[in-house]
Amino acid sequence: MVWGSPIELGAKDRVRGVRDAMLRTSLLPAFDMSQSRLDDYVGKIRTRRPRMLFGYPSALAHIARHAQATAVRLDDIGIKVAFVTSERLYDDQRATIEQVFGCRVANGYGGRDAGFIAHECPEGSMHVTAEDIVLELVNETGEVVAPGESGEIVVTHLASRAFPFIRYRTGDFGVLAKEPCPCGRGLPVLEQILGRSTDFVVASDGTVLHGLALIYVVRDLPGIASFRIVQESRQLTRVELVPGPGFDPQVKMAIRDGMQRRLGANVEVQVEELAALPRERSGKHRYVVSKVAA
Repeated sequence: MVWGSPIELGAKDRVRGVRDAMLRTSLLPAFDMSQSRLDDYVGKIRTRRPRMLFGYPSALAHIARHAQATAVRLDDIGIKVAFVTSERLYDDQRATIEQVFGCRVANGYGGRDAGFIAHECPEGSMHVTAEDIVLELVNETGEVVAPGESGEIVVTHLASRAFPFIRYRTGDFGVLAKEPCPCGRGLPVLEQILGRSTDFVVASDGTVLHGLALIYVVRDLPGIASFRIVQESRQLTRVELVPGPGFDPQVKMAIRDGMQRRLGANVEVQVEELAALPRERSGKHRYVVSKVAA
């Protein structure tokens, strides 16, 4: 497990120690992934030869890229699946993880308060765990939207032994599929998980855009090792980036031009070079952070 939640990282009880020993589970903190830590993580994975990896897609992809850069093979140790959750899974992350670890990636969607909500089947569909939750997609007035239409994901959990959540607002947006999955499982399918409300940005004219519209501006530019986009206001957006091999300062102009084409020509775009991007306390990495209500 490559994880960063203080709940798991802070648990030192005897029960957890016995469980980890019986299940052959190891927990690697995701919030501190320095060069020496990455060497250690790659070494531990190679030594332990786990059957499954579990963690944030950004963290597993980061480890995979480090293994590539240091010419350490991890596709020959018998990993069967890399289960990723808690962040949006991007296509390039899936491809990198599958190539380096030599296994399929299975995406999962859930929340700390609602538990696991959906899992990816071998056909690639995200099946809702409808055995123990009721999932609805609602509009801004709380009315349920039809399959094929986007809405906020609200969850009613049926298996709580404490206090039940009734129509708990996750802050995430998604789309339910109109057709069942060909795998035959029969569970409802989340056709799209669009991300949290804070994954959306607002152009200067009020147009709401998914954060991917800005991510695509930066992602494929040469010489950028990592980046984060922070929308401070409709008038100001900051792009924090870590230069990599082949970085050309001219890409800053390309970033500004691309951002202004999407957000508005009058928007100020600040591009900052950093030695490393700070991770959230949980260890997650968010590519887009918007402080503007969508």
